[in-house]
Amino acid sequence: MPLNIPNTLTWARIALIPIFVGVFYLPDGWLAAGHKNLVATLIFITAAVTDWFDGYLARALGQTSAFGAFLDPVADKLMVAAALILLVQLARVDAIIAVVIIGREITISALREWMARVGESASVAVAYVGKLKTAAQMAAIPLLLYNAPLLSIDLRGVGSALIYVAAALTLWSMGYYLHRALPLLARHDEK
Repeated sequence: MPLNIPNTLTWARIALIPIFVGVFYLPDGWLAAGHKNLVATLIFITAAVTDWFDGYLARALGQTSAFGAFLDPVADKLMVAAALILLVQLARVDAIIAVVIIGREITISALREWMARVGESASVAVAYVGKLKTAAQMAAIPLLLYNAPLLSIDLRGVGSALIYVAAALTLWSMGYYLHRALPLLARHDEK
């Protein structure tokens, strides 16, 4: 495991997850509910920015590695899953939305692992619909975490709409990847 700047940022993102979750378990006397929302939102945004930044640095500094390529999406999925579970617990997201998004991540990760094993990983490379799903999801989650109006804009309402868009794009992208992979899977099952 190469210890370089991008991988260190990815590890830092993983280390933020228990802090992110723990914020909501602090006694109200230590941190009021509105402050918990703000701190959690800032941690999530920091993780999202760090995700972009570690990928940029890996390419710019020539510090890409197989381990980094493995760890980066794991860190992303862990943070998003933690956020969605918290949002369900806080009654800001329906459980079915969290199940759809987390289930898709597990399914597509397993599919990518299988496709890499049979030498067909290019057929399930990230597609534009997957990028749209990620953008909607990464915009929705901080708005739902913040959970308060800002400049008279109902951020929770906007976040709720975006999380439904993200769930729809999640299903669409899963269908897209499965459609691309099924003929290849069938071909490899015959061998």
